[in-house]
Amino acid sequence: MFDKILIANRGEIALRVLRACKELGIATVAIHSTADADAMHVRLADESVCIGPPPSKDSYLNIPSLLAACEITGADAVHPGYGFLSENARFAEILADHNLGFIGPKAEHIRLMGDKIEAKKTAKRLGIPVVPGSDGAVGPDDDAMAIAQEIGFPVLVKAAAGGGGRGMKVAHTADDLAMAISTAGNEAKSAFGDASVYLEKYLQKPRHIEIQVLGDGRGGAIHLGERDCSLQRRHQKVWEEGPSPVISPEARARIGGICAKAMQDMQYLGVGTIEFLYEDGEFYFIEMNTRIQVEHPVTEAITGLDLVLEQIRIAAGGDLPVTQDEVTLTGHAIECRVNAENPVTFRPSPGKIQSYHPPGGLGIRIDSAVYQGYTIPPYYDSLVGKLIVHGKTRGECLMRLRRALDEMVVDGIETTLPLFRALVREPSIIDGDYHIHWLEQYLAAGDTKV
Repeated sequence: MFDKILIANRGEIALRVLRACKELGIATVAIHSTADADAMHVRLADESVCIGPPPSKDSYLNIPSLLAACEITGADAVHPGYGFLSENARFAEILADHNLGFIGPKAEHIRLMGDKIEAKKTAKRLGIPVVPGSDGAVGPDDDAMAIAQEIGFPVLVKAAAGGGGRGMKVAHTADDLAMAISTAGNEAKSAFGDASVYLEKYLQKPRHIEIQVLGDGRGGAIHLGERDCSLQRRHQKVWEEGPSPVISPEARARIGGICAKAMQDMQYLGVGTIEFLYEDGEFYFIEMNTRIQVEHPVTEAITGLDLVLEQIRIAAGGDLPVTQDEVTLTGHAIECRVNAENPVTFRPSPGKIQSYHPPGGLGIRIDSAVYQGYTIPPYYDSLVGKLIVHGKTRGECLMRLRRALDEMVVDGIETTLPLFRALVREPSIIDGDYHIHWLEQYLAAGDTKV
């Protein structure tokens, strides 16, 4: 087992990793920018190191500073959390070159799945169903048109090196294709330094379903069921739940088995999430995230497994905690991402939290690093915290969530709490009858109760 772990992140995920380390008896090192000197994870860690000014490129993305912090403190491993350097294959390689453990997958798998075109090819080779589309990058030429016509319009133009909805455009007709490729390519170049784009069939009303996997790096791998992340705005997840209201036990076993077998064949190490669009009973691979997900507490709630703790234990050479036959999904869980944003316009609302009261009671969990008097800085993401609710049934979970949302107080800044208080009372949400476009259509209608 590792002796001391440097947590290369901030906010709630840094605090989440710190708690897992403490339960394993591992010493912790917090890093922080000057803007995060008063952060909760900094206060609770055994040691802390300031690694630079507020801009991420000068602090949380500054690899030489991270290496120096490891050397100063004697840390023997790094946990990257999510975001920042968590899916940077070169960072994993540099740590290995300095005899430091990387609590994440093998660099080759990070690199492979970070390239969306290669990831799709790999998924297809491993037997994972994929969305019909081009086999590689395309340009605004006759070949692109021929591929699009073979797939059938509308088609989705996607950045090969992208994520988070950037570099993604829909071409509804042949006349739209050249412009969609050009615009998506320009966005991709600006955001990722790579203008390559590819084509996929645009599904009309799919669900976003993701399968949580866990591998030991030696050919052992299991799946831990699915999460439904279909409530999104601009391709950013807002509400996640598990199990999905629309996935049958038979469908879960089928797609989960395919994913677990693929991870066994890859000899995948650690946690990972394989994401699909799901429509008319069919799953279509879209990408794989080679890190812990923001929404991992949903899976923890229904499986009883501590994914971050297992991630650390497996990175240190440990075995899988359970066999596939021992994985049991119990009850239902929902996570709401409470952000410091206007609940209608989603304009960021950084500032000082004047009053803070988290909800409590059976089945309620809050993953947050804020406290009364804490100032949310304007430099990073706007997450205030994640409200996770678990119940014996989806109906009980929704009622418990309604009560928890009504209890929660965050004053001094705008938050998305009013949006969730409205959503939890919407008939379509209560019935589980929604898709990836539902939330944007709901907000665009203008008759919400937010």
